Amino acid sequence: MAKVLVTASHGKGATCLTFSRDGQRAFTGGQDCIVRIWKINEGAEQEPSTAAEAEDAVLCVAAADDYWFSGSVDTEARRYLRDSNEFDAPLTTVAGVPVRSIAVDPKSRRVAVTSDELFVRMVDMEDTSKSTRLEGYSSGVRSATWHPSGSHLATCTCDGKIVVWDMISEPPRIEKTLDGIIPKVLDTDSSEFTYDCSVVWHTSGQHFFVATKGHEIITISRSDWSKSAPFSDKNATGAITALAVSPNGVYLASASQSRVYIWSTETKRVVTSHLGTPGSAITRLQFSPRQNLVAWVDTDGAFSRWTKPISDDFPDPVKAAISTKGSATVAVSFKPGADFFADELGAANGDDTMDADTNLDDDMLPLDDEWIVDDMDGAHSTEPKEAERVPFVKEMVSITKAQPPFQPGSTPFLNKKRYLSHNLIGVIEVTDTDDANLVTVECFDKSTRRGYNFKDNFRYDQGYLGERGAVFACPPQNEHSARVRYRPFSSTSSTWDYELRKETKCLGVAAGGAALTPKNVSDIELDGYGFVVIATSENDLTFLSGTGRERRIMALPGEFVTMITSAEWVLVVHRAGSTTIDGSQNLHFTMINEEDFSVRQRDILPVPKGHTLKWMGLTDQGAPAMYDSTGCLHIMTKYRIPHHASWARVLDTNFLERRKGKDESYWPVGVTGDNFICLILKGRQEHPSFPRPLLQELPLQMPFRSSARQEEMLARETMQIELMFDNLDEELTTDDIVSREKAIDKEFVKLIHTACKEGRDARAIELTKLIHQLPTFDIVSQIADFFHQPGLKEKVITIKTDREEAEDRLIVARSKRRRWLKQDAPLRQLAGTTNPVRVDPLGDGRPPPVIERPGMARVTVPIIERTQYSSLNASTSQRTATQESPSWDDSVVDSSPAAEKRKRPDLEDSFPSSDFPMPPPKQRANPFARKDKNPFARKADAKTIRKSESFFDKVDAAESEPPRKPKTSTKGKEREKKDGGPKQATLFGMISKGPPKPKKALTPQPVDAQSDAQLESQMTDVSMSELTIDSQEGVGGQEREYSPDWEETQVDDDPSLMAISDA
Repeated sequence: MAKVLVTASHGKGATCLTFSRDGQRAFTGGQDCIVRIWKINEGAEQEPSTAAEAEDAVLCVAAADDYWFSGSVDTEARRYLRDSNEFDAPLTTVAGVPVRSIAVDPKSRRVAVTSDELFVRMVDMEDTSKSTRLEGYSSGVRSATWHPSGSHLATCTCDGKIVVWDMISEPPRIEKTLDGIIPKVLDTDSSEFTYDCSVVWHTSGQHFFVATKGHEIITISRSDWSKSAPFSDKNATGAITALAVSPNGVYLASASQSRVYIWSTETKRVVTSHLGTPGSAITRLQFSPRQNLVAWVDTDGAFSRWTKPISDDFPDPVKAAISTKGSATVAVSFKPGADFFADELGAANGDDTMDADTNLDDDMLPLDDEWIVDDMDGAHSTEPKEAERVPFVKEMVSITKAQPPFQPGSTPFLNKKRYLSHNLIGVIEVTDTDDANLVTVECFDKSTRRGYNFKDNFRYDQGYLGERGAVFACPPQNEHSARVRYRPFSSTSSTWDYELRKETKCLGVAAGGAALTPKNVSDIELDGYGFVVIATSENDLTFLSGTGRERRIMALPGEFVTMITSAEWVLVVHRAGSTTIDGSQNLHFTMINEEDFSVRQRDILPVPKGHTLKWMGLTDQGAPAMYDSTGCLHIMTKYRIPHHASWARVLDTNFLERRKGKDESYWPVGVTGDNFICLILKGRQEHPSFPRPLLQELPLQMPFRSSARQEEMLARETMQIELMFDNLDEELTTDDIVSREKAIDKEFVKLIHTACKEGRDARAIELTKLIHQLPTFDIVSQIADFFHQPGLKEKVITIKTDREEAEDRLIVARSKRRRWLKQDAPLRQLAGTTNPVRVDPLGDGRPPPVIERPGMARVTVPIIERTQYSSLNASTSQRTATQESPSWDDSVVDSSPAAEKRKRPDLEDSFPSSDFPMPPPKQRANPFARKDKNPFARKADAKTIRKSESFFDKVDAAESEPPRKPKTSTKGKEREKKDGGPKQATLFGMISKGPPKPKKALTPQPVDAQSDAQLESQMTDVSMSELTIDSQEGVGGQEREYSPDWEETQVDDDPSLMAISDA
């Protein structure tokens, strides 16, 4: 079973590789100035020996029968003993330039050393002091390769030429120069210069293979130097970084886009392939000379071994085969009756010549001692299998490779064409014309955006098509640094460039802004040209305005992977830390508001273990969407609610009906409504080809595990309505939302009808609660009536009543949106400082500030209002307070000048408290209250007593009594009695008048029964609150006259009179 062992051997950068002649060891060199020697039959846990004589990066290694060699940037080519790290002697030294390649002829007699010098050094293995030069170059030589017979040497130069030397003639001469086939790379620091551009000779020596600048593999015949048809496969795309041929010439291995392809040299078709380290370029690739194994190294410094890449169904890559010019091959078979245990000494000694007794008509070939092990799968081998020696190799070496940064909708070059961006807005296509690139921008809606094309001299490798413009980015090359160009969709705005610092790379670009419509396209200058976001290798995000103004540089918390933008935010996918050993990419996403650079969402991206992120984009409603290598599509819901977003799985392409029986995959473009917009990829195709295929619409279908399609449709429609509501601002609803709600209510009614028919009342009530429109409840009630379910009908009416009485759901939803979009309150500040200091509320341990509330302060000093009753004694004041309870309505604030100056806190402090009693309010005068003087004494300001109205209501006879006349009789004269009814008894009438006696108390007259009754009635019915004192008027409205002979009288003997007097 094929498996790949990966071991981190060197640091990042160009890495080289070669096998020993016997295939038992492999030599790797890299940027860490070390050559490591690996034993092929040992696992990844082995500790290789090292050779550390180089003082700079090792660029090339080669092996001979008795030695192996290394070349370094330090201008030295060194020789080591076979299978050892023991340094033997310097091979040669070049003049101050790096050694680019070392090639040993098949007979191990001569060594070709190439460098940036304008010639190739030929060194004699027996005597390294003897060397010759192969001159005639106009640029440095990147590589050299020997013909299998050693008769020719093919070299590749930096200026894109293939120079073939005839090494038999003396001196060697140039036999053929081929120009314009391989790419021209003069910049030795560029990544393309690290690719292996060497020609690969077929084992027959009749032709060689080479990778062209058009990213194709062609065959060139040695006889006439003609080209044959290229190797073709729709899955093998992109720049070819390395080539290798199998020991028997049956297979050709190529590396492209971090993937290794193995081709059949006869059919020129791919036999198998394997993905290497994602994001890294494979710089060297070789077949093992003795076993079914392919090894390679990449720019990450990793050493990979692919054991048994060729399955048993195909010819072995090592065993000899009959070939016709190296193209037609015949599978190996063995003689009938062959001795399985015979000792083939010739094969053991490496003699691959055909046996004289072999019958060619029977397609028989000589068999070495290894064919038994291969054909019988090691049944006759005494050595244990590698998997048995290291049972957990797979787990130990399964290091998860980090996914490299990528642009959504971007593809690699395929036949000199590629896509920089492909989304719902349009397409950016790039065509390589050798001298420059031709960039074509095409928009789908031509009424709002016009397409254009231009010549690209900077060779932009990144692009993003936004709502209001297109942005491009190029890597740093030669003398210019990385550059970003933004071109708005407006004829009045000019294009602007943004240049990064030297050695700073642009990892990703994006352009955002409000959507352009036919209504607002004329106001693009007023609304602005959007914004641009750049991700750089300095681990930051740079925000630019639509006119090129730098707004902010924000640090990125991890390695950048990709990003997308909308009108309000930018969503960045990054790797927080490193990948995990169990296969997780450890991807996170952060949604940043474009206006104030605040973080709206931050969480883990739901990419399963062992898989990668393939695409990020937007739906037609502006919601983020993602597509991973498992074939699942997710949409982010509640993305406008801070820190409440989640990913809803809306499609799993593995369960599509159209995919049954087909080998196809899908290239995402966008999501519109209920459809997934994509391009169909056939077979193992990974990227869309040219000409551009038509867009396809696949209906969304949530991968529910139940077979109820109607419930899946309702859940999907409900999610769409929620997304539409989340996009609203101050609007309550839209016509589209109302129409969708009515349609989904119809489906709810159908499900409720089914539930009632099956007697599932709980399901019917559950569905009833999901209804949006109120008239639909009446239809549900009719369904309950039809199925004779009064209980269900009553519950439906209750639900409808609750919905009507509750606040409108649309207003509630708008209030929630307002709270979501409401800005946070400012942080607390220190009071009393000229420069307020912002304090973190979570880390503030100070006591809260004192809030002055005078009305709630505790009263410590009583405030008593002074009234006309302040002079009363304590007993009188207390009795008055008990007779009439104080109330807030009767309380009157003193209007004296001192009280007018009193402030409001004083007024609030005068309210009653539990500490002291409330001062009595002002009372109306009580004529019967005890005073210092006799109330019956004559005064100059004597007052009269008004009669109580309630008294006359009870005594009808008193109403007919005429008003009393003023008293005019002198002392001793009795009061005149009048006829006409009973007369009200008063205090003045109860006291009998007689002749005055000096200084002697008057003996009271007995009171008759009628007068006693009248007195009792008066004492019972007249209350003090009904009595008023009028100092201006007398009884009956006339002024009272006083007799000058009236004297103060004291009652001492009559108890009744004394009680009246006390009252």
